[in-house]
Amino acid sequence: MSKQLEHHVKASSVSTGKGFALPTYVKDALRKLGYLAGSVAILVLLWELASRFSAQSLPSPISTFGVLWSILSDPFYNYGPNDKGIALQFAASLQRVFTGFILGALVAIPLGILMGVTPFFKQIFEPIVEVLRPVSPLAWFPIGLAVFQSVGPATIFIIFITSLWPTVVNTAFGVSSIPKDHRNVAAVFRFSKWKYLTKILLPYTLPHILTGLRLSMGVAWLVIVAAEMLSGGVGIGFFVWDSWNALSLERVIAAIILIGLVGLVLDRGFHYIQKRFTYGG
Repeated sequence: MSKQLEHHVKASSVSTGKGFALPTYVKDALRKLGYLAGSVAILVLLWELASRFSAQSLPSPISTFGVLWSILSDPFYNYGPNDKGIALQFAASLQRVFTGFILGALVAIPLGILMGVTPFFKQIFEPIVEVLRPVSPLAWFPIGLAVFQSVGPATIFIIFITSLWPTVVNTAFGVSSIPKDHRNVAAVFRFSKWKYLTKILLPYTLPHILTGLRLSMGVAWLVIVAAEMLSGGVGIGFFVWDSWNALSLERVIAAIILIGLVGLVLDRGFHYIQKRFTYGG
C-alpha cells in the first residue's frame, strides 16, 4: 500500500531538481497562466503599435487603462437616470439578458423536445426555425416596439427571439439521437410517458440542452449591446454609445474590455455546469 501511495505521489508531481515537487495541477495552472500572460502581452503590443501608426486616433493602452481604472474606482455612483456607474450599467444589461434568455429557454426546450420526438412537429417547425434563425437581431427591434410600445420590453423581446434558436436546434438533435436500444428498453418495461421523459429522454438529452443554452447565452450577450444602443437608457450598450458621442474612445475600449470579461465569466459558468452534468465530466 505504501509503495502504491509513493508511486501515486511521484506520478502526480514534478520534481524541481532540488528535492521539491510541484503537484501536476499546479504545473498545469502555471502553464495556463503563462499562456494567458503571453496572449495579453501580444495583444497589448499590437494595440500599442496600432495606436502609434494611427496618428494617435486610436488611444494607447496606457491611457485606456487609466480611464478603465477611473471607471472601476467608483462603479456604483448614481447621478440621474442616464448617469450611472459601470456596475449599475452592467446590472441593468444582465437583468435584460437573463430575462430574455430564461423566457427563450422556456420556449426552446419544450419545442426542441417536440421536434425531436415527433417527426410531424419537426416537419412543421423546422422550416420556421431555419427562416427566422438568420434574421439580424436589430431587424426585430421595430417589431418589438410596435408590439410592446416600450423600449425595455422590446429589448427583452430581441434577446428572447434571437437566443432561443441554438437551444431549439441542440435539444431537437439530442432527442432525435437517443439510441434505439434505449427506446426499446422503455417499450419492453412499459415506461409511462412521464417515466420515459425523466429516466431516458432528459438524462440523455441534457448535455445537448446545456450546449444549446451555453450558445444561447453567448448570443444574448452579443445582442444586448446593439439593442441598448438603439433603445437608450441604462445599460452597457448605452454606455458605449454615450462614450462615443462624447468622443471618448478610451471609455469605449474600456467598456469593450469589460464586456468581453463579463462574457467570458458567463461562458465559463455554463462550461462548468456542462462539465458537472455531462457523462464522464
